[in-house]
Amino acid sequence: MMGEKTKDFLKLSQKERLMPQEEMLETAFEKNKLIIGIPKELSHNENRIALVPEAVHLLVENGHRVIIEEYAGASAHFINEQYAEAGAEIVTTSNEVYKSDVIIKIGPPTLDEIEKIDQNKVLFSSIFLPDRDKSYFEKLMSKRVKAISYEFIQDKTGGFPVIKSMSEIIGNTAVLIASEYLSHATYGRGIMLGGFPGIKPTEVVIIGAGTVAEFAARTALGMGAYVKVFDNSIYKLRSLQNNLGNRIFTSIVQPKVLLKALKEADVVISATHSDAGVAPCYVSEEMVQQMHPGSIIVDVSIDQGGCFETSRVTTHEQPVFQVHGITHYCVPNIASRVPHTASYSLSNFLTPLLLNISETGGIERFLKLDPAFSRGVYIYNGVLTNKHISDLHQIPFRDLELLMAAFD
Repeated sequence: MMGEKTKDFLKLSQKERLMPQEEMLETAFEKNKLIIGIPKELSHNENRIALVPEAVHLLVENGHRVIIEEYAGASAHFINEQYAEAGAEIVTTSNEVYKSDVIIKIGPPTLDEIEKIDQNKVLFSSIFLPDRDKSYFEKLMSKRVKAISYEFIQDKTGGFPVIKSMSEIIGNTAVLIASEYLSHATYGRGIMLGGFPGIKPTEVVIIGAGTVAEFAARTALGMGAYVKVFDNSIYKLRSLQNNLGNRIFTSIVQPKVLLKALKEADVVISATHSDAGVAPCYVSEEMVQQMHPGSIIVDVSIDQGGCFETSRVTTHEQPVFQVHGITHYCVPNIASRVPHTASYSLSNFLTPLLLNISETGGIERFLKLDPAFSRGVYIYNGVLTNKHISDLHQIPFRDLELLMAAFD
């Protein structure tokens, strides 16, 4: 006969066989305390900062250190005292900042800044791919960093949350910029953007039907303007109308129809974006020449070369120029024109992200748990993991998932 001890042993064994293996493992792990460094941006066109004082306070309250270079938030109208009161450590140079575990910037680090980064750090920044060359990536790879680009980060829906939030701001701001210059005595025609009883409404033409276009159209419509949108994607045009809840004028990009709209337009906003990195040039110089003198062009696509043949890059200090009497606004970084607002938007994304990275035990574990976020990684421990960059500059790359498995 089977003894009592044997019966008890079999009962325990059967119970264990029925238990999922995950439950048999230790699921808790130690919270990872982060040292976060924020340097002052060097670009004259960049006025934003990645974390606002309230975000710094939350991170410090959760046991993390935040090191900020003095005056890093000045251009976004955040002063040193606000960060100090929030618990940040204010330093006079960027050298100590670049020794932090996690370095958070807005613009890509310069070659001199890369030199200051210690080995095996985590770097968050934009990448502005058209402005980078092969030697830039090789220099960054030599530091064996984990580099994460805002442009590549995805969410669980496959969207790009940072790009979307900035695009919303850019779309809204583009119309406000156009309104400012349209009423300008020198650059405009003394026209108030909008529509009023007894006065023909302002006509706004938008080329593109993505997020920038949607928020530009929403703002223009709210001001009373008559809006026309052009895009070669019927799906995007239909989605735009549904999102706006308004049956606005839409058309595919047919040259004759577009030219007719340009001749009648007071404002033209280019909001196209190409995955190839170069925006299509839809508007020739001859077409620009046929627009009303004093009309306004806001070329949001200038960071990809521009949508107008007459476009050339400008700065926040000297944002406009005229060709054939048409005012062109071609600043690549429009979100930086409203840096206080844009900084809050970016900070609202980064703060819970940093807390989640800490709660899961560090960046390596978090990358494994969040495949959508991991698409933002383009260098992992000195190895290129982005195929698009690899194809662009003929640099060997490896799949991130396989690479992380190899480092285990």
